[in-house]
Amino acid sequence: MTRKATTKKSPDKKNYELFNRHTQAFIYNMQVNATQRMLDFDFLAGRETPSVAAIVNPTGSESLQKFFFGPKEILIPIYRSLARAGEKHGNVDVLVSFASFRSTAQSAKEAFELKQIKTIVLIAEGVPERHMRVLNTKAKQLGKVIIGPATVGGIKAGAFKIGNTAGTVENIVESKLHRPGSVGFVSKSGGLSNEVYNIISRNTDGLYEGIAIGGDRFPGSTLMDHLMRYEQNPSVKMLVCLGEVGGTDEYEIVDALKKKKIKKPLVMWVTGTCAKAFKTEVQFGHAGAKADADMETADAKNAALKKAGAVVPDSFDDYAEKIHKTYEKLVKKKVIKPAPDVAAPTIPLDLNKALSAGTIRKPTSFISTISDDRGEELIYGHMSISEVFNKNIGVGGVLSILWFKKLLPDYATKFIDMVIMVTADHGPAVSGAHNTIVASRAGKDLISSLVSGLLCIGPRFGGALDGAALQFSEALDSGLTPMEFVNSMKQKGVNIQGIGHRIKSIHNPDMRVTIIKNYVRKHFKTTAFLDYALEVEKITTGKRDNLILNVDGVIGICFVDLLRSEFTRDEADEYIRMGALNGLFVLGRSIGFMGHYLDQKRLKQGLYRHPWDDIAYLMD
Repeated sequence: MTRKATTKKSPDKKNYELFNRHTQAFIYNMQVNATQRMLDFDFLAGRETPSVAAIVNPTGSESLQKFFFGPKEILIPIYRSLARAGEKHGNVDVLVSFASFRSTAQSAKEAFELKQIKTIVLIAEGVPERHMRVLNTKAKQLGKVIIGPATVGGIKAGAFKIGNTAGTVENIVESKLHRPGSVGFVSKSGGLSNEVYNIISRNTDGLYEGIAIGGDRFPGSTLMDHLMRYEQNPSVKMLVCLGEVGGTDEYEIVDALKKKKIKKPLVMWVTGTCAKAFKTEVQFGHAGAKADADMETADAKNAALKKAGAVVPDSFDDYAEKIHKTYEKLVKKKVIKPAPDVAAPTIPLDLNKALSAGTIRKPTSFISTISDDRGEELIYGHMSISEVFNKNIGVGGVLSILWFKKLLPDYATKFIDMVIMVTADHGPAVSGAHNTIVASRAGKDLISSLVSGLLCIGPRFGGALDGAALQFSEALDSGLTPMEFVNSMKQKGVNIQGIGHRIKSIHNPDMRVTIIKNYVRKHFKTTAFLDYALEVEKITTGKRDNLILNVDGVIGICFVDLLRSEFTRDEADEYIRMGALNGLFVLGRSIGFMGHYLDQKRLKQGLYRHPWDDIAYLMD
């Protein structure tokens, strides 16, 4: 059962808190996978309400999108604007923007207009620096916090996760992020953050909160900003930080240590010490990861931090050990009471993942044996679409593959082409064309008008192909002579399908029938059923000259000759019973019906009303 996602008023946060277990966010841009990962974390953390209240998709339309919340499905609303989302969800105070680097600034400005939004996460890389300087100034004026740009986000263990932070469900559980620990962590690098979350989980009681501020030169918030939040938070007992070469942000931390603004133990390492191995200055992955002066080198920063009182390892290899020793000291001093391990609930495996892993099997809803669109090329039967054109098999060849499951010989595919051509149209007066024209003139669209005409096809109009094929094949297979067949149908009071025409006669033959007969006699392997039908025609025209073999009859009967030549008798009979031959008429005549529709529209014909003088009103 699918239910709509609920919202819940978040309890007031302390000034050092960005998120708690009730925090809800707006996701800017349609990020289905990131949204689902946030919801999976919510379930692992035991949240009562989803952390995503709504999605803002400026290029879409207002709707509802299904997501999983544990084993159940929920509906999350989608809005076109952040303002509209804010009207509907006044409790939301976080925006996670997946806008492109071109649109990131605009999404942030929209968030500035909403008083309720306190934290803005900008994921995109490459946001113009001039834009970030403006946004940072405005955010400080409004008292809002920006995380990013060029960030994966952050996570508050057991409470709230931003987007794709911390990776897979398995990694989240293994790193104990589904429940809070005692360590506050901040880094510039999102990739290294995931690594450090794991290091923290193996060497302490786990993470309390972790933030990746992003690697651009002008991040919305700094390492120092988040360390000071952790310093104020009584639930955070120790600090872990990862800086990087370039810039001078780390010296703010040095100054805070000296002035005793940071009193909690801080384990910190500045990456990029390998830069000295290069002869020239090196630009690392992030925009700000480049030392333009000696004091911006990783070695200089590490030395300053160590001198100021931070716990600084000799290399990143010792980082885990320093974290562990610092944690153990705090446990011994009873500053930290280790958080108990909590078993995470199991998230049901997604069906697609389980199928690809081969851990389950699922019965399919449909079977298709005629085409396959899953590969690089569309496949008709066993022939790729490029082969279809390279071999020039034509419409008849394509139809033979899709209808009869094999490429028929040239004589057969050309016969199919011929059938489509001769059945394409028979003027505006026949019932199907008439209905199409009336519907078109009534203002109906092409599909509606076409269907109006197609619904006329049946035993009396164009639908006699299957009937003729069945009647004549049963008669010949039963050993009836043409005369016996005619007499038996008369005794039953049943018309012989495929015989008779309102206008054409033996003296005024239908050229369509003549063309088909001549082609079949010249190219078909056998004409047993055509020959039988022509003998029947001699008898019926002896009674009345318009009881000729008509176009429906000649196509249906000749197709029996074709099918019996290329398939077994049982296979051929099954195609006839399934209605394949009437399908040929439907396919061909659809061309003409659409022609009449377009003709009426082109001529701008008005609503049709049948004239009174053409109706016999017999009220008595």
